Amino acid sequence: MKSAALTQELDRSLKNRASFAQALRHSLTMAYRGLLKIRRTPEQLFDVTIQPILFTLMFTYIFGGAISGNVENYLPIIIPGILVQTVISTSIVTGVQLREDMDKGVFDRFKSLPIARIAPLAGALLADTIRYTIATVLTFAMGYIMGYQPEGGLGFVAIAGILVIACSWAVSWIFAFFGVIARTAASVQGISMLVLFPLTFLSNAFVPVETMPRWLQWFVQLNPISHLVSAVRELVNSGTIGTEFALSLASAAVIVAIFAPLTVRAYMRRT
Repeated sequence: MKSAALTQELDRSLKNRASFAQALRHSLTMAYRGLLKIRRTPEQLFDVTIQPILFTLMFTYIFGGAISGNVENYLPIIIPGILVQTVISTSIVTGVQLREDMDKGVFDRFKSLPIARIAPLAGALLADTIRYTIATVLTFAMGYIMGYQPEGGLGFVAIAGILVIACSWAVSWIFAFFGVIARTAASVQGISMLVLFPLTFLSNAFVPVETMPRWLQWFVQLNPISHLVSAVRELVNSGTIGTEFALSLASAAVIVAIFAPLTVRAYMRRT
């Protein structure tokens, strides 16, 4: 009896591993599909190619003199802020494109294929990490061109980039949830901007917290975007991995823990 029970348990374990490996393979295939879509319609990358360049130039030359006295002193403040703001904003596209695919019936066709049901959703989220990577590289490149010299060195710049990409991937689960439950792609974009706009601008991304009214400072200091910006500044400007880094990772983990199950559950119901 014990031998039979152990055999059944081993069979279940092997089946679970096989199903997980299969779902992972299908998700990677769907991610590759997302990359092919980008290659065929490169205009999808306008937001991650034009926005980092435009925002970096605009915010630096508009606010640099007023806040730090000159552009050179402002670059260590604004480059991490623009990086976080740009890459996090890019994650909105995940929910918009997801809703568009669902409206076009693409996911209905996927249901007829012998693939894991979660694969189209997981693949879309994985493919968008390429967008975050492009935005990250371009933002740092613009900073270098404008004279930014991170004191932390190239290694900590890479760590900062990975941190922002990981946190943006976590945030994309929120917008993926909106994409599944909303009725139109336009409503997904509207809801997402309504959530993200105050979080990015009511943070320490562009100006020091001390310059804000006291009643606003408490929100800015609790804002997870502020912790991420501070973590990036510590990494690139001083080569420090501190509390802000840990808080950013913890915030990302909490977001995934909450919104990943919600998104998957809503997605399974709708498909």
